[in-house]
Amino acid sequence: MTGMPAPFHAFSLQHWITLAIGALALAALVVAGKRGGNSRRIATGVLAFANLTVYPLGVAAWRSLGEPLALDKFVPLHLCDLAAIIAGFALLTRCRLLCTLTYFWGLAATSQALLTPALTVAFPSPPFVVFFVQHFAVVGAALYLVLVDGWRPLPPLWRGPGEAFGWGLVYLGMVMCVNRVLGSNFGFATHPPDNPSLLDHLGPWPWYLVSSLGIAIVLFLLLALPFRRAGER
Repeated sequence: MTGMPAPFHAFSLQHWITLAIGALALAALVVAGKRGGNSRRIATGVLAFANLTVYPLGVAAWRSLGEPLALDKFVPLHLCDLAAIIAGFALLTRCRLLCTLTYFWGLAATSQALLTPALTVAFPSPPFVVFFVQHFAVVGAALYLVLVDGWRPLPPLWRGPGEAFGWGLVYLGMVMCVNRVLGSNFGFATHPPDNPSLLDHLGPWPWYLVSSLGIAIVLFLLLALPFRRAGER
C-alpha cells in the first residue's frame, strides 16, 4: 500500500454506524439460530468460523498495510484473541467451561473493546474490518449460547463468575510473565492502550490492574443474576 489509512476515532459517526451494523448482524444470526434446522446449523457455523479464523485473518490484515508488525499482532495472547478461539470451540463442542468463559469474558470484557477499541486505523482498512468482526463474533457467541443453545451457568450463583474470574487471574499471571520476558503488552498488563479506554480512569500501573479485577468480578456477578433459580430470588 502507498500509505497508512486514516486514523480511527472512537465515538465518531463511523464508530456508531459500525456498532449498529454489527448489532443487526448478530440479531440476524440469533433469529436464524432460533428458527432451527438448517438455518441454525448455518448460523452456528458462521459464528464458529468467524471466531476461529479471525486471528490469522487479522495478521494478514495488518501485514497488508506494509508496516513492521509488533509482536502482539503475531501472537494471539490478548484476552479477546483467546476469547475468540475459546468461543469458536464452545460453539462446536458445547464444553461447559468453554461456554462459561465465552459468556462471562465475552460480555464483560470483549463488549468493552467494542466501545473503546484498541484500534488505530479507520474504515475501509482491513484491520478495521477484522477487528470489529472478531469482537462482534465473540459477543455474538456469548449471546448465541444463551439465546439459541439454551446454555446456563451451573448453580450456585457464584460458580460461573468464580470460574471466569479464576481463569482470568491465570491469564493475567501468564501474560505478565510473557510481557516481562518479551517486553510486550499482552492484556494491556504493562500499560494501557494508546487509544482512550476505561483503563485510563483506573489509576496508574499496577493499580489499574487491581481496579480492573474488581470491576470484572462485579460484572461477572451481574451477568449471573438473570440465571438465579426461583427459590433464590
